[in-house]
Formats: sequence, C-alpha cells, structure tokens
Amino acid sequence: MKITPSTLPGMFRLEPQHLADRRGRFHEAWRADELTQTLGRSFEVRQVNFSVSRRNTLRGIHGTITPPGQAKLVTCVRGAALDVVVDMRIGSPTFGQHEVTLQDAGSDVAVYMAEGLGHAFLALTDDVCMNYLCSTEYVPGTMVDVQALDPELAIPWNLTAPPVMSDKDAAAPTLAEAAAAGLLPTFAECLALAETGSPPAGRG
Repeated sequence: MKITPSTLPGMFRLEPQHLADRRGRFHEAWRADELTQTLGRSFEVRQVNFSVSRRNTLRGIHGTITPPGQAKLVTCVRGAALDVVVDMRIGSPTFGQHEVTLQDAGSDVAVYMAEGLGHAFLALTDDVCMNYLCSTEYVPGTMVDVQALDPELAIPWNLTAPPVMSDKDAAAPTLAEAAAAGLLPTFAECLALAETGSPPAGRG
C-alpha cells in the first residue's frame, strides 16, 4: 500500500496494491500499523457509515466541531465520485484550500482526513456508494456545514447541471460566514485533539 501526504496537513491518500488472478482480485484497504506509522498516531474506528447517491448529487462540505472532532477514512466502494477535502481549521497554513481526488471502485483509492478537515463529494455515476470509517460516533448538534458552491473556495466541480443537494447543504453558510459565526475549529484545537484526545485547556 502506498500512503501519500497531500498539501493539506493531516490529509493522506491511500493507494492499495491489487492482486489479480483468474478468480478476480484482492487488496488490503488499509493496515493499522502502516497508517499509524505514517500518521504518528493510531486511527481507531468507532463508527462505519455508507452513503448511496444518484448521479450529480453533491454532498457536503461536512465537518465536526472540536470536541468531539472526527477523523475519517473515506473510500468509494461503488461507482465514481469527485472527492474534495477542505481545510476548515482557523489558523491552519492551508486554511480555505482544498484537495481533489477522483475516487472509484476500480482504483480503490481512499482518503484519510484528520480532525477539522471538511469533506464533500460529487457523484459522477448513478448508485455511488461511499464508505466512511470514523474515529468517533456521531453526536447530534456537532456537525459543521459549509457551502460546497462557495465561490471563494473555487472548487472545480465542473458541473453541467444544477447538483442534487439536501436542503441543509444548499442553505449552508460560506466558509467566511462560518468563521465569522465562530462555527469552525482552530488548527491548535485539532492538533491537540489528534495528539492527546482532548482540546487545549479552556476550550470545550
């Protein structure tokens, strides 16, 4: 398995090695020891999610406040999707920047994102299924939503028609609006949470 860092601190791409024979093929999606060595921390899976989307569905940008924070390992297990990670951590050297990854069930490329990074994707085919391995359980009221079509983010969705979005995603604030409202975590909080499991003293 090849694990490659991105330009965003805390985001990595995992590219598996496929072993094929007359029966089909096999691959390791990820290994705890290799991921821990790369991240410098363990990734404990506390919840597993699947989402199924029709073509041209746009989901996100979704994040989680700290605490509790949530790291994710996301893989497209059916169909194809344009996967986007956005740095939503106030004070991060790459705040507001994004990384785009083409995910599909043929390549099995996965994306790991640390706490404070936002996630979105556009379904490029019908019946797209995305798998999420999450470091924390979902806690109602802790999600942070940012507008995926925020012109300041300039994410290259390359839309040919208006996307299918939930009412909540369509009404989400821009990144600047979310920052002004105090909805976003800080880079320091996220680093502390990743290292110790707790935010800095005085927060939370």
